[in-house]
Amino acid sequence: MSVRALQPEDASQFQSLRLRGLSECPEAFASSYDEEAGEPLVEVAARLRAKPDGAIFGWFTGTELRGIVGLQREALRKLAHKAYIWGMYVAPEARRGGIGRQLLAHALTYAGNDLGVLQVNIGVNTKNIPALKLYESLGFVVYGTERGFLFVNGALHDEYQMTCCVGSAA
Repeated sequence: MSVRALQPEDASQFQSLRLRGLSECPEAFASSYDEEAGEPLVEVAARLRAKPDGAIFGWFTGTELRGIVGLQREALRKLAHKAYIWGMYVAPEARRGGIGRQLLAHALTYAGNDLGVLQVNIGVNTKNIPALKLYESLGFVVYGTERGFLFVNGALHDEYQMTCCVGSAA
């Protein structure tokens, strides 16, 4: 069992797990299954190349990918002290074993130590209580609510905006 940054050779497993999450939990992601299902594997692999402003991490049992989380630094100079979490997903059969906590803790450590950011932001569907509790347990606090953030299957979904301090301004 290990957490590591995904590489281009992980593209097939990443795409499979990502599409599973988009299909099973459409109200948890801004992207949709239909938008990503046709993405060529070569483009998925390109997204997984190492880059200086973010990473996509995976949690593996042996060689099997069981959980994923993306981390991206904000692009604009005056926002670059922040990063955001995206695409957090753990396969249902692997939940309740600490995988999500390990993935998120790894991403937060990477954000503070490797990216040198001061805070990490995340959005979570207000009805996703297990995710909300996980994020709060790792130091995230709610700073706002966006009403009607997503429109999925004919229903509006609200989202909490959360932040976690991972560094300090000198």
